[in-house]
Amino acid sequence: MSIRHWPEGERPREKLLALGAEALSDAELLAIFLRVGVTGRSAVDLARDLLTAFGGLRQLLEADQARFCAERGLGTAKFVQLQATLELSKRHLAAQLARGSALTSPTLVRAYLATQLRHLGHEEFAALFLDTQHRVIRFESLFRGTLDSASVYPREVARRALEVGAGAIIFAHNHPSGVAEPSDADRRITERLREALALFEIRVLDHFVVGDGEVVSFAERGWI
Repeated sequence: MSIRHWPEGERPREKLLALGAEALSDAELLAIFLRVGVTGRSAVDLARDLLTAFGGLRQLLEADQARFCAERGLGTAKFVQLQATLELSKRHLAAQLARGSALTSPTLVRAYLATQLRHLGHEEFAALFLDTQHRVIRFESLFRGTLDSASVYPREVARRALEVGAGAIIFAHNHPSGVAEPSDADRRITERLREALALFEIRVLDHFVVGDGEVVSFAERGWI
């Protein structure tokens, strides 16, 4: 049965308008993006098929052009549309953390850092530099590692913090394994960074570890 013949409360578009986007399942959100299905399959059916074929929403969103376009119901136009949508989302978050804006929302910071780091296939260590009033100066990737490790040098971090005039820093790095639980090494390097930056009166406010669908905060754990 075509979606237009479904009860109004079950149609993805109407459901979104009535309840908000957060009330929709992954398949329903994807169906709105797809707009139409294929012969014998509604847009929601197709969305479910695609989520199964890719192994989940993240894998679908991060698929390269060849893999994406190989699936029935997709193609170059949809791939371009998706990339534009993802970039708009990144830029929207970046605009909310624009230079000079006060940092007031831990949820926004978590979402922004996840967007920047979650999809990477290698470990990357980054910093959100803030001034003494906790206004954003800039976000910057500092070190890039292999699939399971990254070398972080406190002296280089301190040098860069002084160059940009930072009074506080929020660190973040990703775990390509998808498991966000911080390691003992993560805790040790964070303590080394705190000690090094304290010499210049630069505060470490938090360190986020980004996994697949989860972001762990050192501050929330009471480690900072």
